[in-house]
This record gives sequence, C-alpha cells and structure tokens, in this order.
Amino acid sequence: MGTRFLLALCLVLLVLGFEVQGAQLPQQDELPSPALLSRVQESLSSYWESAKAAAQKLYEKTYLPAVDEKLRDLYSKSTAAMSTYTGIFTDQVLSVLKGEE
Repeated sequence: MGTRFLLALCLVLLVLGFEVQGAQLPQQDELPSPALLSRVQESLSSYWESAKAAAQKLYEKTYLPAVDEKLRDLYSKSTAAMSTYTGIFTDQVLSVLKGEE
C-alpha cells in the first residue's frame, strides 16, 4: 500500500509542479476576491481528481498479482521475525534492569 501512495503522491506533485510553472502571473497588490479563491479551490480540486485518476489507471495498468502475493508473503514473514527479535530484546533489557535476584 505504501508504494501505491508514493506513486500517487509523486504523480500529484509532478502535475502540480507543471501547473505552477505554467501559471506564473505578475504580482498584484490588491487582495484576492472570494470569487478568485473559489476558482482556485475548484481548479486545485480538479487537478487533484485528475491526478488521482491518472495514478489509479497507471496502477491498474501495471498491477502484477504474482509480485503482490510475494510482497505480502515477505511482509508477513519479516513482521513475524521482527516480533520474535523484539521479544528477545525486551527480555534482555528487562533482565539487565532487574539484575540478579
């Protein structure tokens, strides 16, 4: 799930970066009107939705079930090993703190 989120985040940042580069406006001293703020908000939400849709299409296009299964198996084995070693480490720390009785 982390790779999906990272891919979507990169795509969103890429799209927004290109939009910011292309939309450089001269500085204005007046305060922005509420209509301008609502247009900016609508624009950002539409960019966000299009970036999400592009990321979802890319994910669906490159999805490999065999790799996904291997990653899930690797994750379950590594978390089982880490919980074992964490338990051993906790026991060692507690025995050092408690001392000999």
